[in-house]
Amino acid sequence: MLATTGYRVLVLNQPEAELMGLFGAVALVVNVASAAVLMPHREGDANVRAVWLFSRNDAIGNLAVVVAAGLVWWTETAWPDLAVAFVIAGLFLQSAWAIIRDARSDLDKAGQGEQQSDR
Repeated sequence: MLATTGYRVLVLNQPEAELMGLFGAVALVVNVASAAVLMPHREGDANVRAVWLFSRNDAIGNLAVVVAAGLVWWTETAWPDLAVAFVIAGLFLQSAWAIIRDARSDLDKAGQGEQQSDR
């Protein structure tokens, strides 16, 4: 994502703010609806929490794209697009780490449960 955005900013120049904003807004509506459906289940096992985080991150990312589109249009530069790409990448890396941590915790709990049932 960062490489593609960097290429677009440095080589292809300014993205089309109107198209960027339109697709970001449509995706935002879809992802907010998905996140709303998943919200009651966000405290389940690692798989359910991961799906919740994906949907939440997508909605946050779409909102950031809509804001970036407005800034691209206003400033007439591509730099807001690149800045948002870095923020979204950081959000996804943070969530990936949380998913790995949750999965390890679930595996540890399952392993402890097996040890107790063997006794």
